[in-house]
Amino acid sequence: MKLSLSVRIAEEFLSKEDARFPLDELTVLAKQAGYDAICMRASQVGVHSAPEDQRQALQTIRDQGLTVTMVTGNFDIVYNNDDGPTSLRNIGPFLELAKTLDAPLIRVALKTEDDIAFAQQAADQAADVGVQLVHQCHTLSLFETVDGIERALQQIDRPNFRLIYEPANLEICGQDYGSDTINRLAPWIVNVYLQNQILKPDGAVTLNTWCRGPVSFDLIPIHEQGGVDFPQVFEGLRSIGYDGPVTAHQSGLETEPPEQTAAKTADYLKGLIHAG
Repeated sequence: MKLSLSVRIAEEFLSKEDARFPLDELTVLAKQAGYDAICMRASQVGVHSAPEDQRQALQTIRDQGLTVTMVTGNFDIVYNNDDGPTSLRNIGPFLELAKTLDAPLIRVALKTEDDIAFAQQAADQAADVGVQLVHQCHTLSLFETVDGIERALQQIDRPNFRLIYEPANLEICGQDYGSDTINRLAPWIVNVYLQNQILKPDGAVTLNTWCRGPVSFDLIPIHEQGGVDFPQVFEGLRSIGYDGPVTAHQSGLETEPPEQTAAKTADYLKGLIHAG
């Protein structure tokens, strides 16, 4: 498995547009902490970035011996808002971004059944350049519940439209995220997003869901115990022979500096990757 660090570590949880430090510092941090790759988001580089800035970003990443696992090209997808699916109607700039950054995956968003036909068209375009489109297990989307995820992927029915397995969002939606779910979704899983939380009625963060209304939780570091059962997650991943990217998808935390979060997370995840 390839260990990837999301540039989200330089973002606040609810403010995803302004990075707290630039890409050159972030790539050094990632390399020193032991990551193999970067997961790119629009807070650093997106479809809004000039072509020369996109090319410079790739050089900055390569200077540290890193690669790019995936791109999330605009803020609408990041925020999963009503405009998130618009990228499916004009996937060209996102394909150019992925090509420039040599990224094999592009994250997209689907909100309604009407988006499925556009997802099929976008996937066909992406197939022409050897890129896969992927959707995260995510609240307020067609990928909120396990049944919904499976149904949407079967309806889209494209070999290069796949899934980012993400246990925290599944937990928020009251879904099983263990081996049974991983095995059920195994044919589509090509990326794994990991972030940690403790569900609690008086949690500091509240997200809305379609399937169970508002859900509150506290954010905690990935390496901290008491939240998502990551040993169970990796047991499930090993059971399907998963060998793709594992992405630390944690936002910046007020409780510790980012370099500490990145290093502790890398050490913890490497232990789980090599366990068993």
